[in-house]
Amino acid sequence: MPDDITPRDLDRDARAELRSLPASLADKVAAHLIAAGRIIDDDPMRAREHAWYARHLAPRLAVTREAAGITAYRTGDYAAALAELRAVRRMTGDPTHLPVMADAERGLGRPDKALALARDPDVRRLDTASRVEIGIVASGARRDRGEFEAAVAGLQGAALDSTQLQQWTPRLWYAYADALLDAGRREEALRWFESVAAIDEEGETDADERIQALSTPG
Repeated sequence: MPDDITPRDLDRDARAELRSLPASLADKVAAHLIAAGRIIDDDPMRAREHAWYARHLAPRLAVTREAAGITAYRTGDYAAALAELRAVRRMTGDPTHLPVMADAERGLGRPDKALALARDPDVRRLDTASRVEIGIVASGARRDRGEFEAAVAGLQGAALDSTQLQQWTPRLWYAYADALLDAGRREEALRWFESVAAIDEEGETDADERIQALSTPG
């Protein structure tokens, strides 16, 4: 455990949830949650160890179940991720993790269930970024079922047509290009991959490599 971790590093809502625990236990749980959050991008397996230990210490708290679910998802354990995130939704009524849950269903080879989650009435309660994300997942599920034109159509709309770039724009455009390619619309796909490459300053996608592959004869 890094020496510089203190319970105050945990966000306010999570700290409030930990107040139901004895102080010493709350501090221990907080420390493991903070450690998991710090390293999840660089070492998701180690982050999972921290998160699941926190879950072991306080299994009745939504904040620990959420951390367990997210780290399970990031390590590819989609069944565990679904179990934990379903529990969080039952405990809180919050639909925030519907996109992750839908993608976990895809990861388990269940595109029909992914699409069912994308049609959940609570999707309308998600913020724009999350609605875009679950739309991307639904498009992928359509492709899994061989419904390539439907996958393209599912991404069309105000978010795709917006002239204002958002944090999620490269992912949406990339998913659209991928759907076009699977639908056999190669030239359109190439143009969209080129558009992604032009705005993806963080290198979030491999658009440059896809452009090269599509531009290479044969």
